[in-house]
Amino acid sequence: MLRRLLLLCHAPRRHYYSSSSSSSFSFALPLSSPTFAVFGANTGVGKTLVSAGLAASLLRSAGASPSTVLYLKPLQTGFPADSDAGFLFRRVPSLLRPSHPARLIASLDTLSVSPSVETPPRSPQEAAFSYDGEGEVVRKQLVCRTLYAWREAVSPHLAAEREGMAVEDAHVRSRLAACLVDGENLGNGDGEMWKLVETAGGVASPGPSGTLQCDLYRPFRLPTILVGDGRLGGISSTLSAYETLLLRGYDVSAVILEDRCLSNDKFLLSYLRNRVPVLVLPPIPEDPSDDLTDWFSESSSVFGLLKDTLQSFHFTRIQRLNSMQRKSKDLLWWPFTQHNLVPVDSVTVIDSRCGESFSAYKVKDNKMMMTPQFDACASWWTQGPDSNLQIELARDMGYAAARYGHVMFPENAHEPALRCAELLLGGVGKDWASRVYYSDNGSTAIEIALKMAFRKFSLDHGILVGSDNNITNERHIQLKVLALEGSYHGDTLGAMEAQAPSAYTSFLQQPWYSGRGLFLNPPTVFIRNETCTLSLPQWMQHSHLSPGDKCFPSLAEVFCKTRDSSSAADIYSTYISQQLSEYSLSSNREHIAALIIEPVIQGAGGMHMIDPLFQRVLVQECRNRKIPVIFDEVFTGFWRLGVESASELLGCLPDIACYAKLMTGGIVPLAATVATEAVFESFRSESKLTALLHGHSYTAHAMGCSAAVKAIQWFRDPSTNLNLDFDQMKLNELWDGTLVNQLSSLPNVRRVVSLGTLCAIELKAEGSDAGYASLYARSLIQQLREDDIYVRPLGNVIYLMCGPCTARDICTEQLSKVYRRISSFNPVH
Repeated sequence: MLRRLLLLCHAPRRHYYSSSSSSSFSFALPLSSPTFAVFGANTGVGKTLVSAGLAASLLRSAGASPSTVLYLKPLQTGFPADSDAGFLFRRVPSLLRPSHPARLIASLDTLSVSPSVETPPRSPQEAAFSYDGEGEVVRKQLVCRTLYAWREAVSPHLAAEREGMAVEDAHVRSRLAACLVDGENLGNGDGEMWKLVETAGGVASPGPSGTLQCDLYRPFRLPTILVGDGRLGGISSTLSAYETLLLRGYDVSAVILEDRCLSNDKFLLSYLRNRVPVLVLPPIPEDPSDDLTDWFSESSSVFGLLKDTLQSFHFTRIQRLNSMQRKSKDLLWWPFTQHNLVPVDSVTVIDSRCGESFSAYKVKDNKMMMTPQFDACASWWTQGPDSNLQIELARDMGYAAARYGHVMFPENAHEPALRCAELLLGGVGKDWASRVYYSDNGSTAIEIALKMAFRKFSLDHGILVGSDNNITNERHIQLKVLALEGSYHGDTLGAMEAQAPSAYTSFLQQPWYSGRGLFLNPPTVFIRNETCTLSLPQWMQHSHLSPGDKCFPSLAEVFCKTRDSSSAADIYSTYISQQLSEYSLSSNREHIAALIIEPVIQGAGGMHMIDPLFQRVLVQECRNRKIPVIFDEVFTGFWRLGVESASELLGCLPDIACYAKLMTGGIVPLAATVATEAVFESFRSESKLTALLHGHSYTAHAMGCSAAVKAIQWFRDPSTNLNLDFDQMKLNELWDGTLVNQLSSLPNVRRVVSLGTLCAIELKAEGSDAGYASLYARSLIQQLREDDIYVRPLGNVIYLMCGPCTARDICTEQLSKVYRRISSFNPVH
């Protein structure tokens, strides 16, 4: 079995690894075996001694459990003179001395060495040891493996550069994951296996690419043993290392350090009480000739306690993970979810996320594992960070929390709020907006926008008169909106009034709903049979449009401003003008006081692309009537559609726009309603009662504004967002055009919409199988989740969503899986 594992993990030795470092992390890591990462507060603090002592304690245990210890050293410098795996291979067998008869098989292997290593050691090596005692012989196994080794005893990033063996992060992770997965084949089938992964240097020491090791291994999020520093200054380095790990989402299961007679352990015990166990080892002899036999003997009780602590940590973790599905069904009330349709075993238990993927806990064939799942919902459309931005956001938010906590906002100012406003007005609000009004979520931002628009309309149309802006005949005036069918602007009561009737506004959901608006049925655009096609609503069915007005060779043609002089533009203008005129004639007490639209893409309504020409004409018709224009960019803003603001695609500007979700990278709630100076001026007077009386306790909270500052800057910087075409300030195409066209040609697909970070596919369905309430795609969703894509559909509409920084090859990988599944999709009713 051991030789089989060595063959599985022993890749050809090469001196340069060049495959893309952006490849998605796709290994399901087993959880049945306790697995821990050994990090150090600094270099030279005794990580390898801790690994050796713990391995010996584990293998010394009576009986068959644990029977196997797999020790992995991903990065080793100073090789072969210094080999941590070699130290365990040579030293651990002499430390066992079990009271029962045992046979130990120890092996040592090095997978890739630098060309500077003049005489690479024989690999693999194997040795057998027998121990006397009474009873049945117990078989034990120690496997020690180094993944990459360099000759010079310096940081891995320097050794890799100097010795010509560069190794990308993706390769380190993939090889480590393969060894952890294939390590399950070790052992004799009896007893427990433990796995130890020992890092190099300190927590923040660079790996071969320069990535900090705490970041390099973050996709695994292995429970961590932190080897602290007992030397002078060690309290500071230990706590810094501890905080660094926590900031990245690691669980520190224990802190262990050497006693240097400075009482570092006593301070750490006090400071970290009730947070993490702190264990102390006796002083390590400084005599280089000392073989440490006496030290290991003296330390055996501490390593036994460490083993018990880790065992308890692992047991508690697994117990909690196993209970979460049932407890969530019993305790939680999920939004937009019919609980009767969610079996307990279909609840996704999310342990963490790193970049674009969840780590989801699964039990399959009685095997527990952590499985990375591509988050195709972008965590409900909010998520944008890659793993690097995620860490930056956590750092900036932590700084803001520590600096400000929370401070109230009226008549006050703080740097994050001011900086965020400057970026908004210089970005999505550039050349039109002058004011930023903060709130806490997109639906609330819409409510604020409606208040703004209604005030502006009332002033412009003489509804507010007098020096005190007294309202005349207020009970007889009804201000309503102009909006589109299929629209969705949030779940609060006012926002729901501004959207057309739908499943979201039914009597079951919102008995107060009256639909305070005129709702137009817009033309839409989609890809079908590799062609961009204009879908006409009922009112346009008899319009005489040329083929060139209904079919387009590419999406670029759909957005082209030359269409403004087309016959379609004339038809749109006539229809909109007629609808507005008829509405105004029907009552002199009801006024269309605001236009509100989701520019280009209607999200929750089914991922429909509205013809941009129709929306552009709509905006112009409202401008002619002095009706304020609101763009709901809660979903579409900040690169979701490939540009910073969807107004760039439409070719027209609003008076008011609402932003949220991607504005903070999705890491914390925050919203902004951005407006022109003219809108702001409509609230100015000497009376407080004419101010905008709307606010929240957490308005402009410092953590949210700090996250927004980081995310906005990150997405629009080509050095951090490699998808950005800086010359045109738009994202490069993320979804493979050939695959998109192939999807659009499948017989069971009605339409495809692919734009920016979104790719939506509507399955061909009729009657109750179509629409939001449809369960038509249920089996397909389950298949995609088995393919490690977390998908949550809108009825019979399946969509994939990525972040602005997601690598194109990751998108292609996910879209290929979707294509394969839909190609063979056969729903079972």
